[in-house]
Amino acid sequence: MNKISIIVESILAAAVVALFILFFTVTPGKKKPVSQDVEAAGEMLPIAIINTDSILKHYTLAVEAQDRLMSQYEESTVKLDTKAKALQKEVETFQKDLLDFQRKVEAGAFLSRERAESEQAKLQKKEQQLMVKQQDLENLRQKLSNDFMNQQAELTQQLQDSVQAYLRELNADGHYHLILNDAVVMNKTAGYDITDEVIEALNKRYNK
Repeated sequence: MNKISIIVESILAAAVVALFILFFTVTPGKKKPVSQDVEAAGEMLPIAIINTDSILKHYTLAVEAQDRLMSQYEESTVKLDTKAKALQKEVETFQKDLLDFQRKVEAGAFLSRERAESEQAKLQKKEQQLMVKQQDLENLRQKLSNDFMNQQAELTQQLQDSVQAYLRELNADGHYHLILNDAVVMNKTAGYDITDEVIEALNKRYNK
């Protein structure tokens, strides 16, 4: 895997994970039932914890979003690589023609000055065309990059809206004062993690 794809995947992962750093402040409401082992451990704080890595791996919407982004990235990479290789071949051909022209001039191989000037004009025109193609390639690279970033923003926003909508529904009674991403929790007690419940509910909603 090349450096560019590694960077893109890192940016994508960071962008998606950042969406799930969730802090909900609500008015305490009626206490919801909790598991027996949690009750046995003593009084629970009105806090829930979600493992964002698990959501990214098992929430169908998140998986499909990442697949679409990587598919778009791969298609863009192939498109740019194909055009770049074609341009490189043209540049190499031009360099050979230029070297051949210089050798002919040094050897006095042209029958007339007009003939030499005509060949020189052709090379100058080809050089200008190559410069235009190079700029077009750079413009395409920028456009594809912008398209990718826009698509990423749309999909991550969709993920954020989906998860937050469910969490608002889950916490409609105000039981939880905080719902945290486990990445910000240094130590946790069994019973606070509601990841499986959230993933199951999210997938049911999405499949409908």
